[in-house]
Amino acid sequence: MDKFTKLSGVAAPMPLVNIDTDMIIPKQFLKTIKRSGLGANLFDEMRFNQDGSEIPEFVLNQPAYREAKILVAGDNFGCGSSREHAPWALADFGIRCVISTSFADIFFNNCFKNGILPIVLPQEEVDKLMDDAQRGANAVVSVDLESQTITGPDGGEISFDVDPFKKDCLLNGLDDIGLTMKKAEAIDTFEARYEAQAPWA
Repeated sequence: MDKFTKLSGVAAPMPLVNIDTDMIIPKQFLKTIKRSGLGANLFDEMRFNQDGSEIPEFVLNQPAYREAKILVAGDNFGCGSSREHAPWALADFGIRCVISTSFADIFFNNCFKNGILPIVLPQEEVDKLMDDAQRGANAVVSVDLESQTITGPDGGEISFDVDPFKKDCLLNGLDDIGLTMKKAEAIDTFEARYEAQAPWA
């Protein structure tokens, strides 16, 4: 998993509330177990017409936001089913941070396991960032995980909270497998000792 330390990029405004995981990545794209390639279908039903042509009004189809790295979203982002494909699709598109007033619990935890930083802020601070994001290509926002700060286009700074364990995992690029592999030496020692004690097993 890629480390998350500092991120600077265009923030896209998505003020809809209750954006669920089926809106993020519709069910017909869940057949793959690969984490790559899903970005092309991120928000598929909102981004594309049935003939595959783009819906120009959708924020990520607008020239200023095609390379967005941050989403400023409405309340209860990531609700619905627990599909891990949702953060996979966001990450594959290039979104590394989502800011909202609240997230669905499973989606929130899946983000950390896939290199995405979900930030929970009070409504007034989300409103300020949403307003900043309306500036298009000038909506460059910087997120510093180490200092737990967000810097807006005008230089204003917002602090955010993050669980210390989840923060450490992101800073070091550790998903569940990475955390297990940190114990590789102890695991090898145990297996060697167990094999010697119970060679029949």
